[in-house]
Amino acid sequence: MAGRLPRPHRDDVGIAVGGLLGGLFLWSVGLYSRRPDDPMSRADQGWAVLVPLAVMACCELLRRTRPRAALLVGTLALVADLLTRGSLATVVMFTDLVYAAVLYGSPGAARRIPWITGLITVIATVWPVAAWHKPEGLLIGAFTGLVTFTPAATGLIVRNHRDTAVAERLRAEQTTLLAEMDRTHAVTAERARMARELHDMVANHLSAIAIHSTAALSLDDPSTSKDALTVIRENSVEGLAEMRRLIGILRDGSGEREPSAAPTLDGLGALVAGARTNGLDVTLTTEHGKVPAPVELAAYRIVQESLTNALKHAPEGRVTVTLTQRDGSLTIAVTSAYGGPSGPRAPGSGAGLVGMRERADLLGGSFEAGPEPSPDSGNVKNGKDGKDGKDGKDGKVGAIWAVRATLPLVQGEPE
Repeated sequence: MAGRLPRPHRDDVGIAVGGLLGGLFLWSVGLYSRRPDDPMSRADQGWAVLVPLAVMACCELLRRTRPRAALLVGTLALVADLLTRGSLATVVMFTDLVYAAVLYGSPGAARRIPWITGLITVIATVWPVAAWHKPEGLLIGAFTGLVTFTPAATGLIVRNHRDTAVAERLRAEQTTLLAEMDRTHAVTAERARMARELHDMVANHLSAIAIHSTAALSLDDPSTSKDALTVIRENSVEGLAEMRRLIGILRDGSGEREPSAAPTLDGLGALVAGARTNGLDVTLTTEHGKVPAPVELAAYRIVQESLTNALKHAPEGRVTVTLTQRDGSLTIAVTSAYGGPSGPRAPGSGAGLVGMRERADLLGGSFEAGPEPSPDSGNVKNGKDGKDGKDGKDGKVGAIWAVRATLPLVQGEPE
């Protein structure tokens, strides 16, 4: 039901029962807060002190669930206690109600109650001294502050510490969540990087092995088979060397092996020579100076994957590799014949173009790949990633497949 009082907390029941029993004990032994001849105890003949005591104990049951209502009723009970001989237990329970109202009440109440009790304490200190002109009037102010302002200030301090602890816990949970998200992102990025490295290092050699092994099996010519086996052995040895280098990087967390073994643009000559051994007619043209290491590695891998794709997909014809540095960027262009065989000479996963585009995007560059009309023929549509240029797929003369990438020199101008 909506109007039903909430069930009191177990600790509040203990406080209420303890306060009530303590007050009954003081009453039974005749211990009161004031003397019988005190003018403030006119209405008390001994038993009247039990009424505000019982009301105050009932208010203690609501100190946590209804702190504001408990404080209001408890204040009326304290005023009634002033008209009796007074019970110390009633006063002590009232201070607990003030403390609970600040600690468990609304934020507005937690701000207002200390100010109100502080103002009451000042008035209770100044007014008796001004009215009676006796220093004993200060005792009334001290007692009022002890009963009202002190528990309110204590409750405010405890509440601030509690709120700070809750905020710090939430901040710690958010930090843990962000750290977990960063860890997941780092793991995903590292997996993608390792996938690109594995693909670029191994695909070229395995494609050459697959193509030449097919030729050796299909042609009954000892000399051709011997040449094919020679190429197969060379690519196997180079592929194993690349795999050992990568495994060494993975095992050596310091990364000391990577700088000396990482591919550079100076190795493009050897890369092109290997492509020629595999049967490609490759022409290499380079016009660049010193470039940052990340750009150098990305450019090498893009050229390597482009030559691998030409070996698997391109018909017979010239393959051109051009690297040009100008306007603060390195431009890479790899072109090969387009059309011819209906399918690739070696199986592929389709991850080559994705990996090249990722390398360019990571450096803030651009990447395009697709069929284009050759300089001496315009009968093929231009396209990206092979989605256009259908005339070239039909095998018409003049179609080329072009890979073009622009990598900004993110680490400054070359010397």
